[in-house]
Amino acid sequence: MKKFNCIIFLFLSIVLGNAQNLDIDLLKKININRNTTLDPAFKIITNSAVPISIATPVVIYSIGLIQKDSLMKQKALFIGETFLASAFVTIALKEIIQRERPYVNHPEIIPHSLEGSYSMPSGHTSTAFATATSLSMAYPKWYVVVPSFVWASSVGYSRMHLGVHYPSDVLIGALVGSGAAVLTHKANQWLNRKHKKN
Repeated sequence: MKKFNCIIFLFLSIVLGNAQNLDIDLLKKININRNTTLDPAFKIITNSAVPISIATPVVIYSIGLIQKDSLMKQKALFIGETFLASAFVTIALKEIIQRERPYVNHPEIIPHSLEGSYSMPSGHTSTAFATATSLSMAYPKWYVVVPSFVWASSVGYSRMHLGVHYPSDVLIGALVGSGAAVLTHKANQWLNRKHKKN
């Protein structure tokens, strides 16, 4: 049993070591070789994550109020709940994992700005993907889905371009955001069924 545990430990060490190398190598290719003339555009994209994610449910709910459309208001609440769930999980994971920003351990990474929180997962990415996924679930039309995920992916890429996140931070952020939308949807379905029974 001890031999088996040692083999598993050795295997995981090699896999995680290689994954870490791939992570920083990919970030170097994106950040160090970046076109710096695009920095202002990617800064705008990265800064759009929170305002768009807050404005989306507020605007949809407001339209629902004006039109007296209860379904639209429910969809807006779902999108807002997803944003909050994603933010909660992201903050919790950052505090649990406590991964330093890439520019802390790799001085060759040139950050566009210094960030005050931990690195994993990417909060901007989780926020953007939470909004894109919940909006796409609420309005499953190609003209909603495609622009939503193009925007969310651009936010994720911008975090690497600007040197503030590893690719794995962005990947985990996307999974957290999308997962928050799916879990919030399932929770709402369960609550609605329970409410109907009562």
